[in-house]
Amino acid sequence: MPFYETVFIARQDISAAQMDTLANIFAAVITDNGGQVPKREYWGLRNLSFRIKKNRKGHYTLFNLDAPPAAVAEMERTMRINEDVLRYMTVRVEALEEGPSVVMQNRGRGDERDRDRPRRGFGERDALPSNEGVVA
Repeated sequence: MPFYETVFIARQDISAAQMDTLANIFAAVITDNGGQVPKREYWGLRNLSFRIKKNRKGHYTLFNLDAPPAAVAEMERTMRINEDVLRYMTVRVEALEEGPSVVMQNRGRGDERDRDRPRRGFGERDALPSNEGVVA
């Protein structure tokens, strides 16, 4: 069977429990139609680049799918009907990723910055190297 990755965005005003229920519904559609969902990641409530149906944020979820095309089409139809889903995108891939996705890998990187290093202010420059020891 072909492999797919699906990301969908749900409205900001639903709870995490409702989001989990919504993801379970879509996973059940895939399994009922002969496919499987080997990996499911909840990326959390994230800011949207632009407003979608008056929402500034959305709950993001990623599915890795090993399913026939008919099962994916049925899941997308179910997403279109559901009022809580703002957007979805399904992409066919050659192989499924093992381990966490790039979004989950980058989640903790914001804390790794060097916060002790002083920042330069506007107009400040790094010290220029001195010409000591240079023989002309």
